[in-house]
Amino acid sequence: MKLLVGLGNPGNKYVGTRHNIGFMVAQRFAERHQISLKKKGYQGIYGVGCAAAEETTVLLPQTFMNLSGMSVNAAFQSLGVTPGDLIVVYDDLDLEFGWLRIRPEGGHGGHNGIKDICNVLGRKDFVRLRVGIGRPGHGNTTGHVLGRFAAEELKDLSKVVETAADAIDTILGDGVQPAMNRFNKNLLEA
Repeated sequence: MKLLVGLGNPGNKYVGTRHNIGFMVAQRFAERHQISLKKKGYQGIYGVGCAAAEETTVLLPQTFMNLSGMSVNAAFQSLGVTPGDLIVVYDDLDLEFGWLRIRPEGGHGGHNGIKDICNVLGRKDFVRLRVGIGRPGHGNTTGHVLGRFAAEELKDLSKVVETAADAIDTILGDGVQPAMNRFNKNLLEA
């Protein structure tokens, strides 16, 4: 069993915000593999299906970003997933928009959702797919993270989300290292 978690905040207020790009990627991946995200459980919304010949659960925690650990841990424990079979997709301020970064483990890098997951699971050895949202030139990072994508970003957003879903397929089918080699880059460079 593989567990793919897209991080974001629940509710219409947050739909389409930078902080919810993890939700967007997980939803696109689920759609691609005809995994219906309609079940309620694990303090989230989830679905189960097959991707890259692997039984895969896709989970969107509904606990709000900073408390994502409760939802992830509930699914992690119930499904008997090993750390290497947990993939978490989330936004990253420290990567420019258009960049992806895959890692097999690591710290939280200041991301409160990842920090909570690490604290609740008591481990850091799970796969991460960071999707760049960039930092604002000046001002309030909270407003930037919880804000909607700029018009210039919107024209490339579907490419970023689609390519991030491709990266998940590669992680599942070929492994983390091949996915890192292929996708750890700026997707918008010619």
